[in-house]
Amino acid sequence: MKGVVLISGSGSNLQSLIDNAEKIDLDIQAVISNKEDAYGLKRAQSANISTHAINHKNFDTREKFDQSLSQIIDQYQPDIIILAGFMRILTSEFTQKYAGKMLNIHPSLLPKFQGLNTHQRALDAGECEHGVSVHFVTSELDGGPVIAQARVQVLADDTVESLAQRVLTEEHKLFPKVVHCFTQGRLSLNDNCIVVDDKCL
Repeated sequence: MKGVVLISGSGSNLQSLIDNAEKIDLDIQAVISNKEDAYGLKRAQSANISTHAINHKNFDTREKFDQSLSQIIDQYQPDIIILAGFMRILTSEFTQKYAGKMLNIHPSLLPKFQGLNTHQRALDAGECEHGVSVHFVTSELDGGPVIAQARVQVLADDTVESLAQRVLTEEHKLFPKVVHCFTQGRLSLNDNCIVVDDKCL
């Protein structure tokens, strides 16, 4: 399947998708970032993937940014849009346009800790476990139906950095697996219900 990946930062999840692209039946057509200095753009260029940087600060409204982003995406007619550390809140018009074909990875066990600073918040809350979720994107921030999760134990001596690193290791394993399920045609979204192998979860 043809895919477009949206990023904002270093692109480590993007790298795991690039490294596994052939195995997971994913043809990454383009990588788009809302930050021109995102290291993930260099990762994409090293893999000979087209890149675009579109600075959200150049737009007066979210709607105008999303419209411009949508125009770039539509050039590639992707079957799947993958948010791999894309740090923008998307408008409902945008999410509805690509409903059922947009996946996001979020570093928490949703619905816990939607939004930012998830590792610090998990530590502050005294959580025994933490982790990562992959979900379909809807108009609700980090609120779309959760497809899969991976869990890690929170250790007594954990810092934000040590916890984040263990979660990231799980992210790099989980995201390609879920994307592969989608590219095989086994995963879909039907009336807000996740369907895997023709069964509604």
